[in-house]
Amino acid sequence: MRVLLVEDDPGVREALELGLSLEGHEVRAVDRPEEALGLLSWAEVVVLDVLLPQGDGFSLLRAIRERSEVPVLMLTALDGVEWRVKGLREGADDYLVKPYSLQELLARLEALVRRARRREEVLAYKDLRLYPRRMEAFRGERRLALSPKAFLLLKAFLEAPEEVLSKEALMRKVWGEEVEPATLEVHLSALRKALGEPSPIQTVRGYGYRLFLPEG
Repeated sequence: MRVLLVEDDPGVREALELGLSLEGHEVRAVDRPEEALGLLSWAEVVVLDVLLPQGDGFSLLRAIRERSEVPVLMLTALDGVEWRVKGLREGADDYLVKPYSLQELLARLEALVRRARRREEVLAYKDLRLYPRRMEAFRGERRLALSPKAFLLLKAFLEAPEEVLSKEALMRKVWGEEVEPATLEVHLSALRKALGEPSPIQTVRGYGYRLFLPEG
């Protein structure tokens, strides 16, 4: 389980990081919102403290929800129904009040990850896999380093494998409108480079592009 821990208290942060690590989980512990947002694609679950030194946890929770559906458990010393209701309405999946036991925290995190894995969407074709919620894509066992636009292009191809997609259709799916053809070509070129050989993206002259790999 990959746990992103966002906690401002160094003592609590270090203790939680150690406890979760000893249970066999990968942990990234940060105290700044911008660091947390940069790790969303890595995390399977987020433990978020309500009180942070740079902005409150509710603001960060809203920013997380704009970018990801990763499960979030809010951890706080703020007891009271109104705080739990606020957290859940802002998009948290669970809420745990300090003090708490590590075993209870672990059980709650494991339950959140189990539910997320059951509902996780995956788009696949041959040796390509794309996970929209996690913003991850793989070719075989190799994780692909893709820009946001290249990721959306690959998603568009995987939603219609072996179908020919026009330039206009790709533009609408990725940009929401038609853009300069050169812009599309630049991002297609980056995607092809990231995918490697043999290239699964074929140019169909006069029509557009398609995702295709022959058998064998």
